[in-house]
Amino acid sequence: MSQQPRHRIWLVLGLSVLAGATLAADQPPARLLDLPLVFQDDFESGDPATRWEPSDARAWKLTEQNGNKVWSQFQHIVTETPVRSPFNRSVAKNVVVGNCVLDVKLQSTARDYPHRSLCLFFGYQDPAHMYYVHLGQKTDDHANQIFIVNNEPRKKISTKTTDGTAWDNEWHHVRVVRNVDSGKIEVFFDDLKAPLMTAVDKTFTWGQVGIGSFDDTGNFDEVLVYGDKVSRPAK
Repeated sequence: MSQQPRHRIWLVLGLSVLAGATLAADQPPARLLDLPLVFQDDFESGDPATRWEPSDARAWKLTEQNGNKVWSQFQHIVTETPVRSPFNRSVAKNVVVGNCVLDVKLQSTARDYPHRSLCLFFGYQDPAHMYYVHLGQKTDDHANQIFIVNNEPRKKISTKTTDGTAWDNEWHHVRVVRNVDSGKIEVFFDDLKAPLMTAVDKTFTWGQVGIGSFDDTGNFDEVLVYGDKVSRPAK
């Protein structure tokens, strides 16, 4: 894939966007899977720290590739977590959703080894309560799975996965689709018609979304969130 991801036409999975609408090559659809666009960031304007909340800001920086700005988790920092879960995480501020689609362009910058990976987060409520997908190069009980963190160390909940995620040094397109009513979770990697992973879990019906890694590094761009915005329940 190109090293400049901003100017590819957005693909639409399943349902069409507004009938008859014509989109510019870099314009995302207003709706996807019948959910409205509630957040987008291509990192081209302003300080990402105003829109993102990292677990440790020292791990992140805005960088540029061939004139295109990307949000880079450029180093691994072991952050303190209440239970075993990914160390490097950056969640979108003030975006709490139920049903949602998280659509991201990402690039692994880690060395080539079995657990080479990046993570996407959803249903994130706090550091001890979240879902995440670990896109690992080789599958085992702790890699290349969908996980839940529910006040105890992460636990895999995948009902389907593959032998591993085919990482290289190029950009890839990942989509996470979450339906809170059915509990269904689908994860797509480049092929937006056939899910790479699936799970069913109804534990968390709301939360934020995020990007990052367990203990590797990577770049992120063109983050889109489609969803039903909800209010965070009062404690």
